[in-house]
Amino acid sequence: MTARPPELRPLSEIEARIDATEQAALAPLAAAHELVGLAEEVLEHWIVARGETPTTEEREGLRLLALQRQGARGEPSFNACRETCRELAFAHNCIAAEPEGPAASCSLTSAIMTARHICLFVTGKLQVAGLGEFCCSSKPLRAAGG
Repeated sequence: MTARPPELRPLSEIEARIDATEQAALAPLAAAHELVGLAEEVLEHWIVARGETPTTEEREGLRLLALQRQGARGEPSFNACRETCRELAFAHNCIAAEPEGPAASCSLTSAIMTARHICLFVTGKLQVAGLGEFCCSSKPLRAAGG
């Protein structure tokens, strides 16, 4: 028996939360953890849309990387976001290594942009594949229902 896929927040809500992280007064480490979690949720959308149950495993210490690997199985074009997921993992690890260090702010900015990029990539893939909740990288088009 297959486990039931998780209930997923709408991608637009996840994207809004990523954007809100930029203005939130979160400590860098808390924000980095949240951004990785949001990116994981985005990848879960892709996996569930393909009829699979998202993995709970980790790869190199992060579930994000295991989810990206799962999402690429049988879909070589999904490997395009592998390096983006690794960039987010790197920014997270830099912040975790020195959360109050001078580079934490720069790493957090990078993490926000990278998490946003993962969201835009996956939502675009969903639209092109006709698999799920549609949106694309253009906010005006999404707002107009396109």
